[in-house]
Parts: sequence; structure tokens; C-alpha cells
Amino acid sequence: MTRFLPLALLLAAAPLAARESLGVYDNWAAFKDASPARCYAIAKAQGKLRAPAYATVSTWPGKGVRGAVHIVLSREVPAKAAVRLAVGDRRFTLVTKGRNAWAADAREDAAIIAAIRSAARMSVSGGGFTDRYTLAGAATAIDAALVGCARRS
Repeated sequence: MTRFLPLALLLAAAPLAARESLGVYDNWAAFKDASPARCYAIAKAQGKLRAPAYATVSTWPGKGVRGAVHIVLSREVPAKAAVRLAVGDRRFTLVTKGRNAWAADAREDAAIIAAIRSAARMSVSGGGFTDRYTLAGAATAIDAALVGCARRS
């Protein structure tokens, strides 16, 4: 039962309006929004945090965006603060604003997603906090989100 508790919290945190579930895969889930068209894989950070933290990998067909990494941090960070993402043995410096963090560009998005597919854990840290994620189910949720938006006409 405790295995499903993080998942239950994740699903409760996702607003229900206009979202279609594409599946739940261990600690990750995939959803599709109708308008604007968007599909994404999402996971909630583990542990007790100051505020809920989430990692997402999104596809926006209407904007030509595929595999955009976005992380909502558990704490707001000051402007120009160094926030680092560790995925397995790979390290990335993220661009931040408030509680939001992103890869610097599409090439870095692709490198982060490749690392997520082959690692068991990831963490985001900076400014006195660390948000931790398990990556079980991440690759399948990312694939479900890609397929979910590929089927859109």
C-alpha cells in the first residue's frame, strides 16, 4: 500500500479539469491536456518538503516543442541562483525563475531525458534545498506522453 501512496498524492495534486490520464507508471504518470494541446510525464518529489515539487517532461504539438524539461522547485530561489540537476552520474545547471527551473535549450533537454531513461534517481539542489525523485516508470511515462500527443490531429 505504501508503494502507491506517492502515486495517490501525485494524482490528487494534478488538477482534474481537461486532463486525460495516459497512464500511471510506478512513480511517474502521463497526462494529456486538450486545450492547448499538451502531453506530459510528471512525478512528485519525495519526502517532506517546504512546498510540493514536481518534475515534468512535456510535449506541445502546436508550439513544435517535444521533450521540454520543467521542474517546480520546493523553494523559491533568488535570481541567478545556481541550481543543479543530478541524474545518475550526469550533472546539469538549470535556468531558474522563482520556483521554476528549466534546461538551457533543447539540446540540454534531450541530454537530461537521455540521462533520466538510464538512471534510477535524480535530485535538484541549490540555495539550501534538495528535491529528490525516483525514476522508476519515468521512461514509460515520457513515452506515453509522446505517443499521446503524436495521435493528435
